[in-house]
Amino acid sequence: MTTVGLDITHTGWVTTFQDLGRLGSEQLGVPTGGAADQHAAVVANLLAGNPAHATLLESLGGELALVPDADVLLAVTGVPAEVTVAGMPADTWAPLVVPAGQEIRVRPDTGRGMRTYLAVNGTLAAKRLLGSAAPDARMGFKQTVSRGDRLLLETEFRGFSRRPFEPSLFRLPVPVPRFDEDIWTVDVVASHGIHDIPGVRELIEDSVYTVTPRSDHVGLRLDGPVLHPDGDAEIVSHGVPVGALQIPHADELIVLGRYRSLTAGYPIVGVASRACLPLLGQAGPGRRLRFRWTDRETSVHRSAQRAAEVRTLAHAAAGAFAALGFSAPLSRTNREDILN
Repeated sequence: MTTVGLDITHTGWVTTFQDLGRLGSEQLGVPTGGAADQHAAVVANLLAGNPAHATLLESLGGELALVPDADVLLAVTGVPAEVTVAGMPADTWAPLVVPAGQEIRVRPDTGRGMRTYLAVNGTLAAKRLLGSAAPDARMGFKQTVSRGDRLLLETEFRGFSRRPFEPSLFRLPVPVPRFDEDIWTVDVVASHGIHDIPGVRELIEDSVYTVTPRSDHVGLRLDGPVLHPDGDAEIVSHGVPVGALQIPHADELIVLGRYRSLTAGYPIVGVASRACLPLLGQAGPGRRLRFRWTDRETSVHRSAQRAAEVRTLAHAAAGAFAALGFSAPLSRTNREDILN
């Protein structure tokens, strides 16, 4: 095992340590948290030869850059981005070797999404809260990475017998999402609250909503038409899942994220399909969304398809690394929360 220093030379608007979030923390009143785009985070780790749940960097907007003091194996995923190593173009959504002393720069196309993920083979030294490196600013656990920081990495990577700027190491079945549509479509399963607001199902289905700057890690606030329940009867506070479509007193629609409060007293008319949650994690101000109603069986099937694609990648990556004489752990890609 070798300790490698990663010198941060530039960060995005907000760059943090991340992982898949906390397991079992909600019974303590603490949100799961974790990467907004769980699919991109998982794939980055698999391509870097890490377990799916390993700590990595999540960068919101702006440019992320770092220089390692030894050769490292890493991967960049998330929104489409221009990646360079020592000024030379490099691939996203693929394993990548960055030589010692060379700078890797990640310039995301923020017009197509908000977050990039950078995973480095090994274990990043990061503080943990309830077993997770995921930040929770409301609890004072910010986990931010700043320009000038030196991150420490424990890794067994010793390099491959190849030149750094050759084409991709190998071809892998990487499930890369598309970000090129002008209006993103989000599948939604109807919830109990939809019966309390006549006409809201049709209204949401026929409308286009725009993400507003008031959005944050708790949820996306959407500008668009909504309806409210008839009367002023109080709604009993109830638990809310990640992806819940909530209608507050204001004329807006909220899609709750991984840092949402665990209970609420507003109507919930639907829940975004698990397979669509990573897409919502990339939605920034100005992004237009359309909601498409689906049933639970279809939602579960699509989620299972995505999970199967990720498992296929995990096995292929492990086999490819082994063929190159480098042992990579086969990640626990069947975790229930892998696409949450």
